[in-house]
Amino acid sequence: MVASALTSALGVTTTTDGGTVGVWSASADSLELCLYSDKDPAWLVEAVPMTRGADDVWTAASAKLTPGRRYGIRATGPTGPKHRFDKELVLLDPYARGIQKLRTDEWRSVVVDGAFDWGTSAKPRTGLDRTVIYEAHVKGFTKLAPEVPAELRGTYAGLAHPATIAYLTGLGATAVELLPIHYFASEQRLIKQGLVNYWGYNSVGFFAPHPLYATRTAQAAGPGAVLREFKGMVKLLHEAGLEVILDVVYNHTAEEGIGGPTSSFRGLDNANYYRQQDDGTYIDTTGCGNTIDFTQPASARLVRDSLRFWANECQVDGFRFDLAVVLGRGNDGAYDPQSRLLYGLLDDPALEGVEFIAEPWDVGLGGWQTGNFPPGWSEWNDRYRDRVRNFWLRDIADARTGAATPTGIGGFATRLAGSSNTFSTERGPLASVNFITAHDGFTLADLVSYDEKHNLGNGEFNRDGTDNNRSFNHGAEGPTDDRAINAVRRKAMRNLLGTLLLSAGVPMLTAGDEFGRSQMGNNNAYCHDDELTWVRWDRDEAAAGMQTTATKLIALRRENPALRPVRYGKFGETVPSASQMDWYDVDGTTMSESDWQSPANRTLQYLAASTPEFEDFNRILLIVHGVENDVQVTLPAHEGVSGYTRLWNSADETPSDALDEFAPGDTVAVTATSMQLFRAH
Repeated sequence: MVASALTSALGVTTTTDGGTVGVWSASADSLELCLYSDKDPAWLVEAVPMTRGADDVWTAASAKLTPGRRYGIRATGPTGPKHRFDKELVLLDPYARGIQKLRTDEWRSVVVDGAFDWGTSAKPRTGLDRTVIYEAHVKGFTKLAPEVPAELRGTYAGLAHPATIAYLTGLGATAVELLPIHYFASEQRLIKQGLVNYWGYNSVGFFAPHPLYATRTAQAAGPGAVLREFKGMVKLLHEAGLEVILDVVYNHTAEEGIGGPTSSFRGLDNANYYRQQDDGTYIDTTGCGNTIDFTQPASARLVRDSLRFWANECQVDGFRFDLAVVLGRGNDGAYDPQSRLLYGLLDDPALEGVEFIAEPWDVGLGGWQTGNFPPGWSEWNDRYRDRVRNFWLRDIADARTGAATPTGIGGFATRLAGSSNTFSTERGPLASVNFITAHDGFTLADLVSYDEKHNLGNGEFNRDGTDNNRSFNHGAEGPTDDRAINAVRRKAMRNLLGTLLLSAGVPMLTAGDEFGRSQMGNNNAYCHDDELTWVRWDRDEAAAGMQTTATKLIALRRENPALRPVRYGKFGETVPSASQMDWYDVDGTTMSESDWQSPANRTLQYLAASTPEFEDFNRILLIVHGVENDVQVTLPAHEGVSGYTRLWNSADETPSDALDEFAPGDTVAVTATSMQLFRAH
């Protein structure tokens, strides 16, 4: 359980006489506020002893503590296996709104003026049932964008440029989920190899935006200008109807393991901020060297205050929590689904309406917790990812070679309908953030083009990155001139996109997958800040066709509420904002129990009727055929259905404008390994 909350003010509070700063440390013997010159961040101009007060919060005041001032904290304390005090080190304030780098592993906190004119901008408040998440990297998304001015490419301002916004809204995305933008640093190992941490999952501070994503003008003007540029980005995205979700990394810090850099938490109170054994060895459930201990009130408070800052002062709409299981680990180290921190964030009135998305695993014992987060949380659904990849890729590969018996369609259908076997009735299908790819792993194009990872460029002899990709190269490893292989790869991508965007739940599309971006088989490109990871904006005919398909699928999702239920349906009942689902086989007859389980059955028809509360009634039919042979499918006769209009066929390279009409009982030709969507009327 989380210990009782501390309530004293933390960070800098500006006053008419300068400002005060509050820093938490239960173990320190003394803290000292260090104030530095406006001209030279290494020139100490004043040192103010700090006074321990209630909740072990140390405070100091100074007339010099005004916007733009660089400052730091020195700490002394006991020695021992769990302590790492060093009176010579100048440490960052954990609540610093601005951070300035002096040299490798040395920074200064900066007082920031947070004033900003939001005008009439407001959060879009898009319902989860209507949400389509687009996962993107701030720099990589626009670094090569030709319609964005050169000085804005790869920046917060570039992400909010009219050309970028037009692209996102034209595609149909409703929310942009940004890889970490908290101030971060590259790991020592990468620096020695001449590489960088491109993804940003290595936080130095939790309140300051990463300055290298700001324009050069803003960087030169200082942390206050960087923060204003970030807020300006949010404002413009909101005005276009786009939500902003931040990928946040509270589970560990850039201080790495013992022997790593000491920049803040370790030097202030190593014994309490980090999980440790009695001998001072870190308990590492993150794989990054250290793990924040959220049973400590200061750590829990830090997360809450950081989220409040981004959600309220910066108007961010939601958060995706990296390795979120760490936040729910209790005193015994085990994950507690009743965690006071996880529930407390939901109950915080200052975070009302904020979207919480968990990456529901870490690397510790009992770390895989998909489906076990509290009601009100959504989760990245790796079970969905794996089942969909298996159905469209590995099962097809195995069927070609006879290496294994393909699985039947039952498990795939459950994922298609909202993963009710993973999430409770109380949570419903919107607890599932469906994804097939993410920043971590193969891109969609690589998923259908490589059987094995190709990570030699990462400097780890191809040992990094998962080997369990569930991918299929369709007969050639990597790029090929074979037209037949390329055609079947494109169809496989369309099937994967179709499944993602027509499934119940909240879909997440990774930037570039809509047109088939490749990373040349690298499934762990975290250390590449170059053309390998940056999104390309030139499109050949095939890429343009894929993008048109993705745009069409998102529109079909938006136009057909039967595809996006809010609740799970119940057999024999009408549940508001659910979808009543009926399942048919290739002959148009109701699926039997044996049909669900038989590996020989990989064709189904999924008829979903909405039970509307706020939208018009809608009914769709989705045909899924997971065998490499063409088939004739008989459309089902269902009470109240007089006909079917075909809306999309994954066999088409680009969506057809023809709206072919069919009657119940008609047969439809379905191409090998393909999908078709109909509106029933």
